[in-house]
Amino acid sequence: MKSLFAVILIAFAPMAFAQDTVITSPIDGSTTILTTPDVAASSVRAIQAPGATLRGLDKVSGEVIDLELSVGETAAFGRIEVTLGECRYPEDNPMGEAYAWLEIEDPLRTASVFEGWMVASSPALNALDHARYDVWVIRCTTA
Repeated sequence: MKSLFAVILIAFAPMAFAQDTVITSPIDGSTTILTTPDVAASSVRAIQAPGATLRGLDKVSGEVIDLELSVGETAAFGRIEVTLGECRYPEDNPMGEAYAWLEIEDPLRTASVFEGWMVASSPALNALDHARYDVWVIRCTTA
């Protein structure tokens, strides 16, 4: 009995430790194996940039302006003040997928209008909610 258990354990042990998932179709009974990606192998290192390029839009006048900010710098756009806290980008793609920590103040309001990370490739993911102004990240500046 012990030898039978040992044979079964040896035969099925690799399946117990595999991280792949087998999915069987309820329609035709076909199977598909989904492999779990190796997260460590596909991880990307983020690099801090010394500054960022932001774009601002005044929704009333239609004015569009690009703001070149260094980390810690504040720029005025209309009546709002935009402060760049940090800008990061993937090590293997300096021109894409930038994300920046922004603090946006409106002197007419008591609380901060926006404070958080804004992603260049998905500005609507965490957007500024202001009746008159819109600000989004274009890219991190590397020099």
